[in-house]
Parts: sequence; C-alpha cells; structure tokens
Amino acid sequence: MTKKSPKNAVAAAPNASTGGKIGKAQLVETVAEMTGLSKKQSDAAVEPMLESVIGGLRAGQNVTLLGLGTLSVKATAARTGVKPGTSEKIQIPAGKKVSYKVASTLKGSVNG
Repeated sequence: MTKKSPKNAVAAAPNASTGGKIGKAQLVETVAEMTGLSKKQSDAAVEPMLESVIGGLRAGQNVTLLGLGTLSVKATAARTGVKPGTSEKIQIPAGKKVSYKVASTLKGSVNG
C-alpha cells in the first residue's frame, strides 16, 4: 500500500451507492488508504477531529480548516414567516445557524 501526499490526495469518488456524497465512512476509508492505517485506526483519528470541530462550534468559536474554509456560528433574528400550505403568518424564534466560508484555494481548485 503506497502513501499519497496530502497535496495529491483524492477522496473516494462518490457513486450511486453513496448517493453522490462523501460521508464519514468514505473519509475513514480514504485516510486508511492514504496512511496505511487500518479502518479502525483511521476512524480513531477522524472521529476526534469531527468532535473537536463540533465542540468548537458549540463553544461559539470559528473553526478554520486550511485549504477548505471556515465554519462559524451566526445568530439569527426572530422574524415573521409564512406557513406553507395555509399562508398563515407565524413567528420564527431567534436562533443560531452554522455558516461556511469557502477558502480561496478550494474555490480555485474547483473552478479549475
């Protein structure tokens, strides 16, 4: 099994069985293939990384993943909405949402 450098890294291509998406299982598999680790060891590396991202967001911190982008939590104001089907006006309470700003390097690599 050969190791690939991160600059040449290519995640497992999405296919019909994954619905065209790359999920945690595919990330674990890709890490295993690229590092020579077992899937169990790869999962042990991927899981804490995902947990630290979620934990940072829960704590209100911005999470920057170099080459990918920045995740942040933004407050949303209370507002009036319209209930689908009935056109009834409803109050939507204030809340929080996760926002993502794509890194320029990723934007450039996707746009060619």
